[in-house]
Amino acid sequence: MKLYTRTGDDGTTALFGGRRVRKDALRVEAYGAVDEANAALGMARSQGLDTELDRVLADLQRDLFDVGSDLATPHDAPAREALRPIQEEDVATLEDLIDRYDEELDPLRQFIVPGGHASSAALQFARAVCRRAERAGVALAAEEEVNAVALRYLNRLSDLLFALGRVANARHGVSEARFHVPRRIKPKERAG
Repeated sequence: MKLYTRTGDDGTTALFGGRRVRKDALRVEAYGAVDEANAALGMARSQGLDTELDRVLADLQRDLFDVGSDLATPHDAPAREALRPIQEEDVATLEDLIDRYDEELDPLRQFIVPGGHASSAALQFARAVCRRAERAGVALAAEEEVNAVALRYLNRLSDLLFALGRVANARHGVSEARFHVPRRIKPKERAG
């Protein structure tokens, strides 16, 4: 099988089930953003995570293949029968992970500036890409039927990635850069 097919040279691509759509279609944007999030998780895995966190990210990458397939397949396509759609228990698993890792962390009282250890910065980047994937899925859902649980999954995943980014910094002994919101100066306090 060749890597290139030339079938997309006209600006279209095939969805699961065979229907061809423009490459800038909302559905393509949604599953493409999920693919980017998966690649960002792969990048994070290459940045020196401990074995436990690496295993968690490997599981999340497998789930993102399911999310991408779910979003890439129209609800009326017979190909949906071959999919494993994201389900409520997948979202619950993410919530359990968030709760577990949040216990390792100091309470959050300020904004966190992404950065610190390379693995943390990569996880925060993956979180931002995941948020974009969620926004693309929401845009698609406004036009076509989608699995709403897949969108909830992306929302929780971004929360988990935020927590994991903080955990990665903590486990590497790197202090978080915090953003202090300046208090507003009251009119009486202004000079002159």
